[in-house]
Amino acid sequence: MKNRIRAAAALAAVAALALSACGSKDDGGTTGSSTTLNIVGFAVPEAANKAIAAEWNKTDAGKGVKFQTSYGASGDQSRAVVAGLKADYVHFSVSSDVTRLVDANLVAKDWNAGPNKGIVSSSIVVLAVREGNPKGIKGWDDLIKPGIGIVTPNPASSGAARWNALAAWGHITANGGTDAQATEFLTKLFGNVVALPGSGRDATTAFLGGTGDVLLAYENEAILATQAGEKFDWIVPSTTILIENPGAILTNADPKAKDWLSFVLSKDGQRQFALKGFRPIIEGVDTTGVQGAKDPANPFPTPEKLLTVSKDFESWSALSKKFFDEKEGLIVKVIAASGKAK
Repeated sequence: MKNRIRAAAALAAVAALALSACGSKDDGGTTGSSTTLNIVGFAVPEAANKAIAAEWNKTDAGKGVKFQTSYGASGDQSRAVVAGLKADYVHFSVSSDVTRLVDANLVAKDWNAGPNKGIVSSSIVVLAVREGNPKGIKGWDDLIKPGIGIVTPNPASSGAARWNALAAWGHITANGGTDAQATEFLTKLFGNVVALPGSGRDATTAFLGGTGDVLLAYENEAILATQAGEKFDWIVPSTTILIENPGAILTNADPKAKDWLSFVLSKDGQRQFALKGFRPIIEGVDTTGVQGAKDPANPFPTPEKLLTVSKDFESWSALSKKFFDEKEGLIVKVIAASGKAK
């Protein structure tokens, strides 16, 4: 328990960077400013968004703007906005969580029509292991061996969990395997799951607190935790997936939200993402000096085989139905059969 508390505190300390730029309506700002932007997001990019906000506050467009923020599991946050949680800008793990807001007439149908296709941040799925890699984990196939305890969040609430499951599925199908073989692989993988927390951040905290041998995680989560002083290793598997996180402005958002999104997508905004371990979504961003990366001068190595939603899974609409439908989704059925979901 002490380890878990320490791990949570370490991550919280990093997430609190640039706190003066984000928080209550009374935080920071210039005299006379009355603009407060409400940001609702999934838990993982909180530290990056706060760092971006601090930089934006230094610009003419962002001067004096304050922030109210809410972070949690992506699916839960999306449903909360539909239920009435105030938001000017949302930053979710998966595009289907923005689609929910489109269906509720809270976000414009063309939210993803720009050159970035609605994506504001990106990462990849990695395998985090204990320091020194005592279990000798080299890739996906090692995760289904007897005696390996896996930590991954729950796809019912977490977008990170969905990326993890898709990466595991693609390890089989993108290398010549069938859907039946992929189902068998995931059945064995979830058979080794020892914790299924509600969000990617909760999964990281559980692993750092001593649960399990392997954490399926965003690469940026591994870098962020290392920045916080945690000691562990991680492997970029030979086959992994490009995580693409969407951001969108709500239809009734404060006009300043457009300026905010423009800065998020700029080189300066993407530089702050990179410093927190995210892979920039545009060319020309300075990625040197990323502390916590294995090689700060080259923090984002190219995986041997990098899957994408559009190339390998058709679309989020298609894969959501195939894999994550509450009754018929292939991965949902695997998890239900494992008995690990609460």
